[in-house]
Amino acid sequence: MSETKTTTSETTTPAPTPTSAPATPVAQVTVATGNVAVAHEKESNFRGNSRGGAGNRGGKPQGGRGGRGPRPPREKPEFDSKTISIRRVTRVVSGGRRFTLSVALVAGDRNGRIGLGTGKALDTQVAIEKALKAAKKNMFTIKLSKTKSLSHDIDAKFKSSEVMIMPNKGRGLIAGSSARTILALAGVSNVTAKFYSGTKNKLNNARATMKALQQVAYAHGEAPVAVTKIPEVILAPVVEEIINKPLDSTRGK
Repeated sequence: MSETKTTTSETTTPAPTPTSAPATPVAQVTVATGNVAVAHEKESNFRGNSRGGAGNRGGKPQGGRGGRGPRPPREKPEFDSKTISIRRVTRVVSGGRRFTLSVALVAGDRNGRIGLGTGKALDTQVAIEKALKAAKKNMFTIKLSKTKSLSHDIDAKFKSSEVMIMPNKGRGLIAGSSARTILALAGVSNVTAKFYSGTKNKLNNARATMKALQQVAYAHGEAPVAVTKIPEVILAPVVEEIINKPLDSTRGK
């Protein structure tokens, strides 16, 4: 008995395509994951509008890290400072040893004002802040000539350190050790500093230099004050108000 198989072919009619809007271009991106390639289909116009394009992720504005824009300019400090020495100080207590840091620092405005300070703390940054505060507290103003030099020779002695500072004509700043740092931050030029002692202690050399400079410093309250120029934007309304103010008729009676 033979079996008869009948096959029927079904013809499907293709669905009509809409003609109202053209098809959106599709961009095919292949991402390799291990040994398998996965195809992702994304619309190019949707990716460009929502994510801000390939070169600008997340649609954030360009310029700086994270799109925050350029940083504001850093404000210039009033005084320039430089560290002379940093020492680790050990103190023996009942429980053992305790370590602290001692910092010696010089601060000046390079226009005649100079100060020296020291600070101690467990942290370096805290010790530097203490030394800077002490330097500002001990600051004084030096009498400088028109050429930023000294009027005569000066010398001083502090403990084992002895220094002499002499003016020279147009030879620049000739000094070493801590004296060069102090004279540079004070704005002194055309001078020669000479140490007549054999000590290498930078703090003692710095204190001897400061002691010598105090001989040509202004007394308390005698230092000249820099004239502050008032901007015309602020000065003009004040002058106009004074001019237009009516005179008091009762004045002088």
